Amino acid sequence: QVQLVESGGGLVQAGGSLELSCAASGLIFSNYNVKWYREALGTGRELVASIGRVTGETYYANSVKGRFTISRDDAKSTGYLQMDNLRPEDTARYYCNLDFGPTVVSGGQGTQVTVSS
Repeated sequence: QVQLVESGGGLVQAGGSLELSCAASGLIFSNYNVKWYREALGTGRELVASIGRVTGETYYANSVKGRFTISRDDAKSTGYLQMDNLRPEDTARYYCNLDFGPTVVSGGQGTQVTVSS
């Protein structure tokens, strides 16, 4: 059974840090690109960062570039999103997806990140 679970969210003051995790099971994790999205109240889902399979090529939204770092540990079937220098506008529910070609594996409930000013 394929499962994807996000964790690591919480409440943090502006300027603080959090590390999100995306743990996968029931699939060959190394076959997939890993993507982190976020959705704030009243807004659509935004692609925050991605990391490719094989080459590990990364992408960051302009809004997080220089503050967030995406990584992956294929041996642990886990993706990570290190978030530093957090801002109130980073407040959102964060979700991870895996994809390879037309195949998309979506996470579950996501994890809430709240940044207080």
